[in-house]
Amino acid sequence: MSAAPTPFSPSVTVAAVIERDGRFLLVQEETADGVRLNQPAGHLDPDETLPAACAREVLEETAYQFRPTALLGAYLARYQSPNTGEAVTYLRFAFTGMLGEHLADRALDEGILGTLWLTREEIAARVAEHRTPILMQCIDDYLAGRRFPLELLYAHESVLGLGGVPSTVQTNWAPACAGATGK
Repeated sequence: MSAAPTPFSPSVTVAAVIERDGRFLLVQEETADGVRLNQPAGHLDPDETLPAACAREVLEETAYQFRPTALLGAYLARYQSPNTGEAVTYLRFAFTGMLGEHLADRALDEGILGTLWLTREEIAARVAEHRTPILMQCIDDYLAGRRFPLELLYAHESVLGLGGVPSTVQTNWAPACAGATGK
């Protein structure tokens, strides 16, 4: 008998597409492949909803408070590092929402070098620096007006650690969004 194959398990990530005056908020981050551009993004942590994870990642990577108001889409992409050869499949949930206060004294996550506000054209011209091959697709979906209600997402209380409070009560996910406020 042969051993059972290892189950396929993509990395679940969240990202925020944030636009202000025709420019999009991106982060410059140090990676194994050098400095890369990405939307504020990161992995889903235990005991959090997808919108809460997005708000947390925006705060940690940009020092901006953020409240997700709509899902842009779910994106599946495989990335293989040109330097390490490691291949990872990502399942990304991208959101848009309300940008809140900038907490200028807040330190950014390790590896984040800073933030940039770039136009779609400037981002497209720097494709060699993109951390993910779906960065432009998320922006283009935003510009096309794609929006899905957050109520499309359901998180059962068993994964949230909410002490028995059903997640359906939390239709406004803002209380779990790292203190995010809409401004």
